Amino acid sequence: MADDKPRKKKGNIVVWVILGLLILSLGGFGIGSFGGSLSSVASVGDREITVQDYGQALQNEQRQLQQQTGQPLTIQQMQAFGLDRAVMERLLAREALAYEANRMGLSVGDEEVATRIRSNPAFQGLDGQFDREGYGQALDFAGLNERGFERQTRDDAARELLQVAVVGGVEVPDAYADTLAAWLAETRTVTFAAVTVADLATGPAAPSEGDLEDFHAENGDLFRTPELRRITYAAIIPSRLAETTEVDDAAIRGLYEDRIDLFRQPARVLAERLAFADAAAAETARAAIDAGETTFEALVEERGLTLDDVDQGELAADDLDSGVAEALFALEEPGLVGPVDTALGPALYRVNAILDATEIPFEAVRDDLAAQFSADAARREIDAARENIDDLLAGGATLEEIADETIMELGTLEFEPGLREGIAGYDAFRSIARTVEDGDFPELEGLSDGGLFALRLDEIVPPELPPLADIRAEVEAAWRDRQDRARLLAEAEVLAARISDGETFEAVGLTAEIAEGVARDGTLDGVPAEFVPRLFEAEPGAVIAVEGDATRAWVARLDAVVAADLTAGEAADLRAAIVQQARQDIASDLFEAYGQAIQAEAGFSVNQQAVQAVQSQLLGGHGG
Repeated sequence: MADDKPRKKKGNIVVWVILGLLILSLGGFGIGSFGGSLSSVASVGDREITVQDYGQALQNEQRQLQQQTGQPLTIQQMQAFGLDRAVMERLLAREALAYEANRMGLSVGDEEVATRIRSNPAFQGLDGQFDREGYGQALDFAGLNERGFERQTRDDAARELLQVAVVGGVEVPDAYADTLAAWLAETRTVTFAAVTVADLATGPAAPSEGDLEDFHAENGDLFRTPELRRITYAAIIPSRLAETTEVDDAAIRGLYEDRIDLFRQPARVLAERLAFADAAAAETARAAIDAGETTFEALVEERGLTLDDVDQGELAADDLDSGVAEALFALEEPGLVGPVDTALGPALYRVNAILDATEIPFEAVRDDLAAQFSADAARREIDAARENIDDLLAGGATLEEIADETIMELGTLEFEPGLREGIAGYDAFRSIARTVEDGDFPELEGLSDGGLFALRLDEIVPPELPPLADIRAEVEAAWRDRQDRARLLAEAEVLAARISDGETFEAVGLTAEIAEGVARDGTLDGVPAEFVPRLFEAEPGAVIAVEGDATRAWVARLDAVVAADLTAGEAADLRAAIVQQARQDIASDLFEAYGQAIQAEAGFSVNQQAVQAVQSQLLGGHGG
């Protein structure tokens, strides 16, 4: 009996693991979730798309999008983005292929179906082998039967065969791949030099009063003030309130005791565990490792697992059966332990680190705990005051009255989009401040740290151009910057013309450098962003001037256009990537056209009443 109990326990664990994997693989959707008299939402030829199929596909799409974006997506949002229609189109295409495969007599044998099911991880136990009992229980739990699931597997295989037959021969023309790869991979060799203020014959002339007046008037956008929104607000911020919160030392000591597990850690090990079907298999594996014939990693990979799958994390003695704990904590340094008996059967443990027991005394964390205690107390006080503040606002109290009667504090500011100081450092506050309109009633809003605020728009100060007298220094600096840029570019154009006529960089007084292998998407240190695109627009031998900033412009000569060798190195990899992407695009378009042709020939219909029923049921609770 002692031997039977662990096997029974292991069997139950295997079944529940299988059930969990199957639920994940099927999107967690119960096949019997949709009732009513409607059984299908669409059909292609004689093949139907059931309400269960459609509901499951919608939920799977929701989950995938949530995993990608980190945000839940409602059915209404899916409808707004047209994602529900995309799901239906995929299902129609799938059934069209199944219809065509059936019409052509395309199918696979029982052996292929069995192989696919046996190799499905959702139906494998912890030993990596197919679990026949777990397979039946898992399907039953999901509302499926074996006959239907195996028919679905057979249909999937037939569709794959048809897909391979349709797009398997897609080829990308060499001329297309070569032309695109050659264009992308060709490089430039360039000689270039900076033209600096020191290269100019004279310094800039001082601006006259008329120059500044004209520049100020013609470039008002450079100097115009932003729109200001004068705002009055009432707010309470936990950190400010915490500063006045009295701290009870006994309460801090109690907080320390409540969280003692954070500060007092027993001895632990970092370990991985690999379980075996029986003691003989475990002993054989240990002997092979000791003899250097294999490794722990290799045994894990042979099982179809990863090291993450067998990682046990940090283990303390209290987390383990006494026999396992005794074996693991007998080690004086990391190493292999076992076989040892566990609830899952004989297992090998690989201990990767041994962590000593630790204890952080109260005195070392008292100040941190006090700050946390004060912050928690402040948030509780804010939560307790929220309802009263809300009631006062609803009753028509002004922000000034709110500040007088509650823990909120009154403040004013001139808000502009770039303001990030004080309460304007909160995203929630900035969002409301940007959109509040004159006459809007102040509403209580929350801050990310648990604080509260309400605000009122008092006045909008439109953008204005300050008088020249108020910003003379700023206008003159901008005038000089514009003048220096223009003078440097003009000098660069003169020097570029001389070099183009046959003079050398040195002869015109420039110190040049040579850059080879400049790629189309490349950059050169210190040069402006438009420098490289200008090179790729120029003809070999051309000399160009490129504007920089107020300290330098650039002269560049395109010395050579270097064709890429598409048979080796990065250029060959690029060509291969182009071919692969183009083949996928062509195959996708071809397959889509083929599916549409099948649908047109077989005939298809969509039952909008059934579609809306499924979406409504998901909206009512299943898909939210």
